[in-house]
Parts: sequence; C-alpha cells; structure tokens
Amino acid sequence: MAQLPSLLGFDHEQLAAALTELGEQKGYRVTQLQEWIWKKRVTSFEQMTNLPPSLREQLASRYSIMPLELVEQHRSQSGSATCKFLSRLLLDDELIESVIIPAAVGEDGDHSKRVTLCVSSQVGCAFGCRFCASGLLGLRRSLTTAELIGQIFAAEYLMGQRVDNLVFMGMGEPLANADNLLPALRLITAPSFLSIGGRHITISTSGHVPGLARLATCGIPVRLAVSLHGATDDVRSRIMPVNRKWPLSELLPALDSWRRSSKHIITLEYILISGVNDAPQQAEQLSDIARRLHAKINLIPYNTVEGLPWKRPEEADCRRFCRELIHNGIPCTLRYEKGHDINAACGQLRRHRINSSAKSDKISR
Repeated sequence: MAQLPSLLGFDHEQLAAALTELGEQKGYRVTQLQEWIWKKRVTSFEQMTNLPPSLREQLASRYSIMPLELVEQHRSQSGSATCKFLSRLLLDDELIESVIIPAAVGEDGDHSKRVTLCVSSQVGCAFGCRFCASGLLGLRRSLTTAELIGQIFAAEYLMGQRVDNLVFMGMGEPLANADNLLPALRLITAPSFLSIGGRHITISTSGHVPGLARLATCGIPVRLAVSLHGATDDVRSRIMPVNRKWPLSELLPALDSWRRSSKHIITLEYILISGVNDAPQQAEQLSDIARRLHAKINLIPYNTVEGLPWKRPEEADCRRFCRELIHNGIPCTLRYEKGHDINAACGQLRRHRINSSAKSDKISR
C-alpha cells in the first residue's frame, strides 16, 4: 500500500485546500487541524475529538501524519545522555539516523533544560567528505519536508518534552535539499506551527554556494555553520571533494554576502585530523579566514569512523591549535564530542540497523 501524504509538510493554505477538497467549508477547521497537529502533537486523526467523525475518517483515508517509524534508539553511557535514533521512512523503507542532545548549551548559557536535535536532511550524502560515515554509501535521496519535521516529532516522543534547538548537521547536505528544507524552516518557525525561533536553528553546509544564496534570501533568520576543515584549497580538496566544485575563491565571497545579510555570526566548523590539517601554519591561515568573515571557530577532534584511515591528534596538539587561534584574536571553542560511544558524534552517522531484529515503533499519543 502506497504511503499517504503526510500533513506535516502542509502549510496553512495547503491544509485549507485539502479540507476544501473533502467538502469542508468551515474555515475554523483549518485552525483546529493545525492545533491538534502542531500544538498538541497528536499523530492520529482519531485523537482529534472536536472534528466530526466523518471528517476524521475522510482525512485518514487520504492523509497520514507521521512519515516515519522508530526502529532503534541507543543512549550514550558516557554521561552526556545523548540519544541516537534510527527511523524507517514510510515512503520507501529507507533508514536515517538523528541525534538528541539533552542539556545542550544555548546562546543564553542555559545548561539544564535545552534539548537539541541533530536533524538529517538526506538519506546518505553525495558530497563524500573523506572523514564522514554518512557519505560512504552515497546519496539515496533527499528527505521530504514532512520527513524533516517528522524527526522533531519523533525526538519529542522519545524525550517526553519539546525540542527547542535544532541543528541541521545530520546525514546529508541540507542546502542540496533546499527545495524541501526552506518550506520546512517556514513551518518550524511559524508561530501557528512549531514556533521555534530562527536563532535556535543552525544550518550546516559543506560549502554549497548556490544553496547559500537561496538561504540568504529566504527571509528566515537562522544561524549558519560552515564545515571548513581546511584553510587552503589544497588541504580542503584532499578531504572535501566539494571544494573542487566550489573552491574557497567562490565560497568565501558567498559567506561575505551571507554575513552582510544576517545578524548572526558565522561558525566555522573545523575537524582536527592528525597530520592533515592540524599544523601551526593551518592555524594562521584559518585565523585569516575567520578574521575576514568575523567568524567564530568550533574545533572538533576527529571522531573515529570504521573503515576510514584518519586519526585524531593528541589532546595537547588540539589545545595548542586552539590556543594559537585565540592568540590571534579569534573566538574559538574546542568541542568534546557527545555520543562517541554510540557512533552519534560529528561525522559518525550512517543509515543501518545495529539490531537486525528490532521492531518499528509507531509514534502515537
């Protein structure tokens, strides 16, 4: 049986059109439907008790709500309380991974209540960064708008509380899926839908220059993180094939344009790989780029990926690299991974089951 369209991808006008097709002329039904899905987070039409039974039956015959099912979850034992979950996409049974990071530090310094979700945007990845597990099997497809949002609903079901911070840093290149990402961002930020502010949303890109232009002009004030990982074309092209298509001579002007259009500071993500990009000269060149962009730098010691040859530098070398950037006046954080023990840290997400006998869990409340 073909998967029915998910209402998680419908905006106000699309919901109104769907109800009109069903012969429902009462305008307030759209508001009722929105409140059930987006405020009360129900995932079954049967739960919408103030809708007529006949309308609920019609909706259920043509539409679904959740576009995915939970297959597995793995919680870190390292003390971070990080949770990685595997979902089956009902459209075609593809698998994706997402990561919940409780008590993540927000811009306001709140350590106690924030729940951050690392969202995947594609099944696999076509960009093939040499240090990353997500691209090892290539790109299967991009996620739909509903599948992007469905990960948020799934995370809230698992945690029993609202997600209030999003980072599009999971599987795939978000800006290569701009056709579905931008509508998702409008629904996520709209007050009558998820109502998560743009300053609590970060889009990470490997350097997709056309996507950066689309994101800059969409009118949604999200934060931007750029996976740089090399301060020269030579180093960056060695570990990031995307640099051959959009080298630094194209990426940096695009980031200049973004900076002029956004009130948020750009974050440059930089995975430290032993013997590849951790030399003092790279720190100097990275400082020049950060200074040009008025950017801050997030240093991440390389996380081990089975089947890849890279190694993380010694801790002393990581700290030395960080000190050099700070000495040059660059805001810099050396980030220690959360969820490394369950392969949920940066660069470790794949799309396979750990427990082949695990059963899918339909999300319902």
